[in-house]
Amino acid sequence: MSEDDAPLIYLMAGEASGDVLGAGLMRSLKAMTGGRVRFAGLGGDAMAAEGLESLFPISEMAVMGIVEILPKAPKLLRRVRETVEDAWQRRPVAVVSIDSKAFTMRVQKRLHKLRDAAGGQGPKLIHWVPPTVWAWRPGRAKAIARHLDHLLTLFPFEPPYFEEHGLDTTFVGHPAVGQPAGNGAAFRGRFRLPKGAPVLGVMPGSRPGEVRSLLPVFREVVARLAGRYQALQVVIPTVPLVADAVREETRDWRAPVTVVQDPRYKYDAFAACTVALAASGTVTLELTLAGVPTVVAYRVNAVSAAIARRLIDPDAIVLTNKLLGRRVIPQFIQEDCTADRLTVAVERLFDDPRARAEQGAASEAVRGLLQADDEAPSERAARTVLRVAGLAA
Repeated sequence: MSEDDAPLIYLMAGEASGDVLGAGLMRSLKAMTGGRVRFAGLGGDAMAAEGLESLFPISEMAVMGIVEILPKAPKLLRRVRETVEDAWQRRPVAVVSIDSKAFTMRVQKRLHKLRDAAGGQGPKLIHWVPPTVWAWRPGRAKAIARHLDHLLTLFPFEPPYFEEHGLDTTFVGHPAVGQPAGNGAAFRGRFRLPKGAPVLGVMPGSRPGEVRSLLPVFREVVARLAGRYQALQVVIPTVPLVADAVREETRDWRAPVTVVQDPRYKYDAFAACTVALAASGTVTLELTLAGVPTVVAYRVNAVSAAIARRLIDPDAIVLTNKLLGRRVIPQFIQEDCTADRLTVAVERLFDDPRARAEQGAASEAVRGLLQADDEAPSERAARTVLRVAGLAA
């Protein structure tokens, strides 16, 4: 089989976390097929490193709240049309979308209609990382089930929400369970952090809107902490999309700031942290698994917040808390996300060994819940994609 004859899988990832998942999926698919597979679609730097040429920059899809999407809607809808046209004319065996539901579900819905119009001839439609129907608007599960052939989930409690509407679903596990143990001492040495200094990890999110919303209040928290912990160091692991904005915003903070963009040092940075202050999202799970005591903060546009407050289960905002069924990690959302409250919560973790130990004990419990089997999530996902696409038994 020549390279041009190899089956094509069309991938769509719209933000940094999906880009990492997509890159892992590409590696596993290449390994399982002996390299006899081709890729096209949308992705970021990680997927580009695996050989994907993105149709357009995925930064255009990095929107966060309900209101934040509206100004970008015309451009997003144009990109949806372009992506549908590109995916359909390439004739892939499967289209795999990853997260970024506001964009990818529109593409999948239109591809499903095209396939119906073609008498059922067309690619298998697969999605990885479903909408959080368990947190808000569970009715979305029925709508999604109409437009997909298969769904891959991160969490063990997700499949029943979709299976009851007839959608074949596979729990593949969460990629965070495979994250390496970091070397905090090596990180402190490499970046010349004073020995024994308290280190606050700050994770303001991977989207520009999150960074703009959270870094000002995080600045106030750091200013207050710096007055009490004289040797305080701040470490910010970030991603290319927002790295420049993070550096600019933190240039004159009251404590020394080390911004780390290179993903090779991400888990070493976690291991170097005494305490973390983080945006809600996947990073909260990563910090839990790394054993870093964490305080979670989040806020969005006031109108988005007013709408979301009617729809979202507050106990599902922090993934670690949702998995364990109790609030192990302190969370401060919207009007509760103030410098006063965040500072008190962070100080407690710095000062109280019992509070740190309680979060530390959650690490193994969460790890057990997120592991599907002995396979890595990317391998289990790849195996499922190949089966659904008819490329493996």
